[in-house]
Amino acid sequence: MKPAAEWNPDTIDNNLLRALRADDWAIIGPRLEDWSAPSGTVLHQPGDTVRFAFFPRGASLISYLVVFEDGRAIETALVGREGAVGGIVSHGRLPAYSRAEVQRGGTFFRIDLHHLEEAKARSLTLRYLFARYADCLMAQVFQSVACNAAHSIEQRTAKWLLAAVERTGTDDQALTQEQLAAMLGVGRSYLSRVIQDLRQRDVVETRRGRIRVSDVDGLRALACECNDAVSRHFDDVLKGVYPAEENGVAPLAVGQEGG
Repeated sequence: MKPAAEWNPDTIDNNLLRALRADDWAIIGPRLEDWSAPSGTVLHQPGDTVRFAFFPRGASLISYLVVFEDGRAIETALVGREGAVGGIVSHGRLPAYSRAEVQRGGTFFRIDLHHLEEAKARSLTLRYLFARYADCLMAQVFQSVACNAAHSIEQRTAKWLLAAVERTGTDDQALTQEQLAAMLGVGRSYLSRVIQDLRQRDVVETRRGRIRVSDVDGLRALACECNDAVSRHFDDVLKGVYPAEENGVAPLAVGQEGG
């Protein structure tokens, strides 16, 4: 691991960090480490003491999952380059409630929570930015609860794939139908029928271990409104942080320098 690069918003491929002012980056940047992990890496389990915060970069993704006694793990939030995971708002190394797992491997910024707390103590604007992000993440969790209760499996599947496209900037997602079914909390055979229907509509293509979105607009027409609702809240609270679309696929680095 090595320290993060010097302040340059064009090369900081995490939108939340891109929103920092240069003087705030001077505080937190030297404490950030370049870190990488493959898909499936567990960052923490329920009850673990959270030691680090992770900022996904580029196309990397992290899932928050609630783990049940029977071993099922249901996704409650998907975090990409718009955000961070692990102790961003809390004070100290508190025990984790959920599992945090790398959904799409790649590169991350990582910071020890002791260093993060020191940085927040030195800068009111850092504390303010991360508190506003926590509000956005809570909105995503609220929307997920409502979505699971109100919308069909087809709508939720389309919503998840759209969210992944926006966050990664690519229409090709490396995951199996079994993994997606588990995260959505549905049976594998049920999801297979949904994916088959999406294939027949020519909005997705599948091959072993991958799902590719071939028609973003067509998929959006089948999805529920939940991802758009979360995106609007991000834009209201942290304008420019939530990944925006360009020519049908989200760019890899979207954000605005805070001021």
